[in-house]
Amino acid sequence: MAEQIEIGKSGLIVNPIGLGTNAVGGHNLYPDLNEETGKELVRTALDHGINFLDTAFIYGPERSEELIGEVIKERGSRDSVVIATKGAHKFVDGEVEFDNSPAFLKDAVESSLKRLQTDYIDLFYIHFPDEHTPKDEAVGALKELKDQGKIKSIGVSNFSIEQLKEANKDGYVDVLQAEYNLFKREAEKDLLPYTAENNISFVPYFPLASGLLGGKYTKDTKFNDIRAKIPLFQGEAFIRNLEKVDQVREIANAKNAEVAHVVLAWYLTWDAIDTIIPGAKKPEQVINNLKTLNVELTKEEIDKIDSIFKD
Repeated sequence: MAEQIEIGKSGLIVNPIGLGTNAVGGHNLYPDLNEETGKELVRTALDHGINFLDTAFIYGPERSEELIGEVIKERGSRDSVVIATKGAHKFVDGEVEFDNSPAFLKDAVESSLKRLQTDYIDLFYIHFPDEHTPKDEAVGALKELKDQGKIKSIGVSNFSIEQLKEANKDGYVDVLQAEYNLFKREAEKDLLPYTAENNISFVPYFPLASGLLGGKYTKDTKFNDIRAKIPLFQGEAFIRNLEKVDQVREIANAKNAEVAHVVLAWYLTWDAIDTIIPGAKKPEQVINNLKTLNVELTKEEIDKIDSIFKD
């Protein structure tokens, strides 16, 4: 059984490897998803000691939360599972808008509770900032819900450093979720230092850069999905990026590990990063993610990986 850690100051105790569940019912994100496979991903995670599930209203929309709720219901044990979900999206005349107003966030939490078939959410994130709500007011609404026992901890996601500071004016923010990986390191400038200093846990999303850091692609790999439009996957840049991944492969091979495990283990060496939430589309990928916990990096290896991706 993996050693469990606390997520920052949240009081939530989890396996450092969680499960991102946008492929569980996230029909708006991935075509051709099988819902039974999605539920199997969640069951597999829970059966193998992964107790931290990360979902959101917009995965589906709504469907990911519903499927997770069904699996937890069938298992009959809610308290061994730590559920994070997110809200901010609303549909206005078919268009998506973000809303962080206290009234909207309170409604969003109530709706998520129903879909998850539970009476509390372990970690609730404001998924994206809106343009008009003062962020300390938005977080203040979540603090009220926390005091009522409806949520256990407070997160924000995709906030700039200024928005995060405003949100955390009263020290209520427990977790920040933001994009961060070895190819996209802006968070190291201000977000990672601020979160470490304020005992806010930093949860990186896209940790494997849409699979590029998984070590499975070659220069002949063709993409016909969202990746086809991402600069990391274009032309010369793609070739250079694969060369960097190959340098990590040397470290991985020496440890009898996969590139992805080494990359994920590298993130866990940051003070502010307690847990990572790689996604999966197949049950065997869920189990494979856990091998990250067997990787121990030396100071030299940590520095080497840092320098490979410095430019």
